[in-house]
Amino acid sequence: MSHNTFGHLFRVTTWGESHGPGIGCVVDGCPPGLPITPDAIQVFLDKRRPGQSRFVTQRQEPDAVEILSGVFTDAEGRQVSTGAPISLMIRNVDQRSKDYGDIAQKFRPGHADYTYQAKYGIRDYRGGGRSSARETATRVAAGGIARQVLGSGVIVRGALIQMGKIRIDRSRWDWDEVDNNPFFCPDPVVAKEWEGYLDGIRKAGSSIGAIVEVVAEGVPAGWGAPLYGKLDQDIASAMMSINAVKGVEIGAGMAVAELTGEENADEMRPNSIPHGRHHGPGFMSNNAGGILGGISTGQAIVCRFAIKPTSSILTPRRTVTVSGEATEIFTKGRHDPCVGIRAVPVGEAMLACVLADHMLRHRGQCGGG
Repeated sequence: MSHNTFGHLFRVTTWGESHGPGIGCVVDGCPPGLPITPDAIQVFLDKRRPGQSRFVTQRQEPDAVEILSGVFTDAEGRQVSTGAPISLMIRNVDQRSKDYGDIAQKFRPGHADYTYQAKYGIRDYRGGGRSSARETATRVAAGGIARQVLGSGVIVRGALIQMGKIRIDRSRWDWDEVDNNPFFCPDPVVAKEWEGYLDGIRKAGSSIGAIVEVVAEGVPAGWGAPLYGKLDQDIASAMMSINAVKGVEIGAGMAVAELTGEENADEMRPNSIPHGRHHGPGFMSNNAGGILGGISTGQAIVCRFAIKPTSSILTPRRTVTVSGEATEIFTKGRHDPCVGIRAVPVGEAMLACVLADHMLRHRGQCGGG
């Protein structure tokens, strides 16, 4: 199976299956001398970790990261990157493969069962194997390293902004609220409403979709490249690579189709604050999501992605067997009633990885940060 690596100068290769002994990643291209510790990575893994509330899968995985290579303890006792590949591992400790025995010969609708079988002639039916969202824990670990590459000047944050048809009220947006509820929701009023809403869906054995917004602040003007190395192109690709994502938008996104040229244009005014090599303008809006012509403007980079409902539900659904016979299926096991919740830290990690890659690419061509 190929295509397990993304990035150019900051490259991430992930490995492992949902019900194997463990999962992990290799991060190549991390500059030397950066502080890299398990604790600095673990804080992000803990945000994604399952079993933390009744609204997510009850699989109990500590997701404790182990650093196997690429880090050295210097004379001052600091754990720093050496410039060599950094290998990270997360052990699986709470697999229940027996939950999947009844579906070994059936294709689950909405899952990658059929397509993996069609492509490879073999598939791991135990939780989806390589196609499982369990793999995203390794991306979150890599994102922890990417944030070290970016430094404290770049802040990457995410939030759940819609669950089903219930959207947040942006006038109540409060980043401090994101860590105060189990949904990563910036609107405390809607967070309370989601509790009862998702309880009903969970008890019915069903699931619901969601929209996640990820924002990066502090990115200077100039990252990205024209045509085939566009920053928004790579962000969209990264977000679409996340399990269950079916739509991505940058800035105003699909809403630009309803705007006039006057409404959409992000007008500019003089600004004394340096943006990269020049004194950049002050923008009066950000419909472009912080990227013009594939290159960052110095504004906040804003990305949203839509997550489909978890396909593993208790309602019987029609399907076929591996041999092509008609049958029905319902999926036992422990599943997220809204997988969009735990996708928030995954989206943050993918944006951080893309930005770290583009920072290094920009430095390689133009110098500086």
